[in-house]
Amino acid sequence: MKVAVTGGAGFIGGNFVQYMLNKYPSYIIYNLDLLTYAGDLTKHKHIESNENYHFVKVDISNREDIMALFKKEKFDYVVHFAAESHVDRSIAEPEIFVKTNVLGTQVLLDASKAINIKKFVHVSTDEVYGELDFDPTTFFTEETPLKPNSPYSASKASSDLLVRAYYETFGFPMNITRCSNNYGPYHFPEKLIPLTISSVLTDQKIPVYGTGENIRDWLHVYDHCAAIDLVLHKGINGEVYNVGGHNEKTNLEVVKAIISTLGKSEELIEFVTDRLGHDKRYAIDATKLEQLGWQPKYNFETGIRQTIKWYVDNKWWWEQIITDNRLDFNTKK
Repeated sequence: MKVAVTGGAGFIGGNFVQYMLNKYPSYIIYNLDLLTYAGDLTKHKHIESNENYHFVKVDISNREDIMALFKKEKFDYVVHFAAESHVDRSIAEPEIFVKTNVLGTQVLLDASKAINIKKFVHVSTDEVYGELDFDPTTFFTEETPLKPNSPYSASKASSDLLVRAYYETFGFPMNITRCSNNYGPYHFPEKLIPLTISSVLTDQKIPVYGTGENIRDWLHVYDHCAAIDLVLHKGINGEVYNVGGHNEKTNLEVVKAIISTLGKSEELIEFVTDRLGHDKRYAIDATKLEQLGWQPKYNFETGIRQTIKWYVDNKWWWEQIITDNRLDFNTKK
């Protein structure tokens, strides 16, 4: 099987590339990535010599290049991670998000349709649903209407609808997955958890939006990879599957847990002006996926300790990103 993984130099896509090579040694994995600010190939140094791994630098919105590549390689599966995904950047430069997330997805759909792909898995986000209130009994389901509140989530919702339309119009073999907040190895260090870890390790202030009471459901990236694998091979065509970690925490709770684990002072916390359109709470009902056969293996307490240890043991990785000045001036907050 030939599998095209778009965005395979990113956080979730990069972990998925390694997951697939480990689990399916007979599969040939193609990592398609443009290597923008969050793309990083150092994470794949140990698999570069694997004859079943291939990297292709390509812009998914470039129709000519994508069509030529797909017609040449005749992929069996496409798992589509590639996206501009940092909310603060979408507020500053929404046009880039529309180009990559909407136009890029449409180009991939056309290319996949042209070669009669066996399955196209579109990896989306719970942010397309908008926000929940703080009632702990309410959750996003696959039937929740899409009400995105940022340019990022609006562009992802748009791409979701395009993928659905290709199924309804052409019978295109697809699934959409919508995940809660991921964490784990190789997470770009402007995001909350890696930013907090790197800040604590370097005794820098940790910026926390507003009062830090916004709630997120945290999903370990390894659990997410296993979920996508299951959907790729057993998902019913045309269906959407939510992927949630069952680990709801306020942002402040997450930050304090990291500080405590590393034995530092909460005086490092610095509350900053809240993000525009900051959603209060996300929480996923993953019953449908669980009925397909998936269960998360990581609770937050175990997962965050392992993640902290990974960042402590792999300073070389995130330090070179910070040194290269790839963190945006405002997105670190």
